[in-house]
Formats: sequence, C-alpha cells, structure tokens
Amino acid sequence: MPESVILEGRHVRLEPLSAAHTDGLLRAAGESRDTYAYTKVPEDREAMARYIEEALQDQASGAALPFAVRDVRREVLIGSTRFLDLDYWTAAPAWPAGRSVPRSGAVPTVAEIGSTWLAASAQRTPCNTEAKLLLLTHAFDVWGVFRVTLKTDARNARSRSAIERIGGRFEGIRRAHTLAVDGTVRDSAYYSVVAEEWPGVRAALEARLA
Repeated sequence: MPESVILEGRHVRLEPLSAAHTDGLLRAAGESRDTYAYTKVPEDREAMARYIEEALQDQASGAALPFAVRDVRREVLIGSTRFLDLDYWTAAPAWPAGRSVPRSGAVPTVAEIGSTWLAASAQRTPCNTEAKLLLLTHAFDVWGVFRVTLKTDARNARSRSAIERIGGRFEGIRRAHTLAVDGTVRDSAYYSVVAEEWPGVRAALEARLA
C-alpha cells in the first residue's frame, strides 16, 4: 500500500483525504453543480461523509490514494482527486533504459488518476493542470509506473477535452462499461500516458503553467 503524501505546487496542494475535509468539500461542491452531470459529486453532508469513508476504505485495501484539493492562494478546498485502480505486478518486466526504480509491494506498477471534481470557481483555471502535473510526477518519478490511465464517461466532452489537453492519448471506448451517474449504462472513453511519453507530457504541462 503506498504511503500518504502531500503534493504541493504554486496553485494547489493535494492533501491526504480525511473526514476533516467533509465540510470544506461540501462547500466546494455546492458552488454550482452545472458541470457535474457525468461526475459523482456528493450533494449533502451525509453523502459527502460516505464518499470520503468509501475512499478511505479503498485506500486501506491498497487500491487507491485519495486527496482533497486545496487552492493555496485562497486557502480553501476546491475539490477532490485520487489515484485508483492501483495494480502491483509481482514480476515486472525489465525496466526501459535509464529507469531502475525498484519494485516493492508498497509501490504500484500501474495507476489511474480519476474521481476528479473541482468547484465551479476552480474550473478553467491552472488548478486542474497543476494537480494533474503533481499526480503524474509522483506516479512516474517517485513510483516509476509504466502507465497512468485516465477515463471518463464517453459523453463527457468537457472532461475528454481536459484529458487531451494534459497529454492523455485516446485508446478507445469501452462499451457498456459501468453504471453512469445518471443511472444509464455508461460507455467509457479511455486515455493513457505511458512512461516513454512522460517527459514530453511533463514539458507541455510545465509550459502551460509557465
């Protein structure tokens, strides 16, 4: 199971999610819900507490590492994100040239970044870009993963565009993948960044934030 960590940049700080974040996240989620049609964002305190509890259960099992996202300039919570679907290969193949991060049961081999939502006031700002840069940097440079997956409801054009802007490469549509937030059967659009692509993706993200 990976250790909890604080990831901080100029715009955001990703803090290990805890029950103490409940009220702050509820305020963030209540700004406006116009962009949450395809995203699970709790509406009331009971739902938010349950959302956090379930995320922490996933963390305890080693499957996820959830964060609360804080705007460091305003010192307010603006949303949540997490590593999820963490997988630990017991017999990883040979590392590419120049990569020799040792494997251990505490270090994922592949990961996904998802369950991301931001308050309305934080959308279309540098916050999401920097949060993704912090997460990708930790995944590739600290854990040494082979791949980071990103996925979203295939209908969510806003989310798909955001993933493409940060450098995710479209892999395809997984049809009838899961139950959607609106209760329909969801097709999921899959994207990824692999280790060989990471230096270019990192440079592009840093340039966007400059």
